[in-house]
Amino acid sequence: METNKRLMNLLGIARRAGKLDLGAEAAKQAVRRRRAKLVLLSADLSRRTGETVRAEAENAGVPAAPLEAGMDEVEAALGKRTGVIAVNDRGFAEALRKLSASDRGGTNL
Repeated sequence: METNKRLMNLLGIARRAGKLDLGAEAAKQAVRRRRAKLVLLSADLSRRTGETVRAEAENAGVPAAPLEAGMDEVEAALGKRTGVIAVNDRGFAEALRKLSASDRGGTNL
């Protein structure tokens, strides 16, 4: 769980840097405009929303990955309750992937 806390901290830094789009519609727009480098889906996101966002991301060649955190944890880290996060910076996206890989025994986001 330590890695999950570090992931949330990194997302908070990315939010303060203005490198995230929050919410399903904002994330889909970021994907369509080719800004999104990674899309993250909270653990308790509705299946329908998750499928819609994931399909949009995959069609654009943007990786979409699940978070272990739920919307409550995302809200605590980012100041907004959301289940969909588009990461619009390559550096933050790569750092999040590496951090997640260390938690999952080498499996990248």
